[in-house]
Amino acid sequence: MESTQEINEAAILTTPAPPRRFSRFTVGQPGNLLLALFLWALIASMIIPLLNVLTVSFSTSLDSVRPGIHLWPSTWSLEGYQTVWERLELWRPFMNSVIVSVFGTFFHVFLASLAGYVLIQRDLPGKSLLISFILGTMVIPSETIMIPLYIVNKDLGLLNTLTSLVISGLVSGFSILLMRNYFLGVPYELAEAARIDGANDFRIYLRVYLPVSTPGLATIALFEFVSRWNQFMAALLYIKDTDLFTLQLALRSLVISSDSTSRAEFIGPNVQMAGIVIALVPLILIYPLAQKYFIKGITLGSTKE
Repeated sequence: MESTQEINEAAILTTPAPPRRFSRFTVGQPGNLLLALFLWALIASMIIPLLNVLTVSFSTSLDSVRPGIHLWPSTWSLEGYQTVWERLELWRPFMNSVIVSVFGTFFHVFLASLAGYVLIQRDLPGKSLLISFILGTMVIPSETIMIPLYIVNKDLGLLNTLTSLVISGLVSGFSILLMRNYFLGVPYELAEAARIDGANDFRIYLRVYLPVSTPGLATIALFEFVSRWNQFMAALLYIKDTDLFTLQLALRSLVISSDSTSRAEFIGPNVQMAGIVIALVPLILIYPLAQKYFIKGITLGSTKE
């Protein structure tokens, strides 16, 4: 009699191989090649302008006025950065933007998270009506309330102050609902246990919900910081004093005219591009720091106990 090993080997040899399954697109097919070309063209459309800005900013005044796209400076120079930072005093609007962005983002995140915590309370009266009202504010275009907000700031005496920029957009329906949805994922038993131990609602909010909601807080903080750093229309409406200009207003004056200095002098493209690079640096530094919180948030949302 044949051994069991021989029978198994014969069965393996006689068993037909399963049909091979191919993906819709392979490397050599035209569809995949066109997709790759499209992606490379998309990447180039974003990288080349940024590389041109960097190259011009590190060029001399004479090299920066040469027409065309520059991908590498012929002569490296920090002339543009020295001019825009020291002689044109870009550090002043830079610090104004830092103050507005940091304080505005902090209060925005605090109020949004606090409102989100209130909306998850089970015994909150009129909760559905409040959520509907918050949703309604999200469909109102910001342009329609621009003049009423200007009148309110004028009546409060906040025009031409950084305070007007800090309180502008201090609350957002999107951020409130985002934090509410994130808080709903926190086990309600944690709050009940803290309440049994004698903690009040504000202590539960600080010690229970906020520590486990870092990804959600980081998300709205990043969105709000970027929005405030690039804030233009509110600054253009409320600020008239050049000493209170934010970075975006200073860049506007720097790019469209040479009136940003007290003397009639030529502002080269290297100076303009240096100002743009300085405005981009904080945003470029923030994204890698906040990326881990996004990844953590995705991981927490994909796991279940």
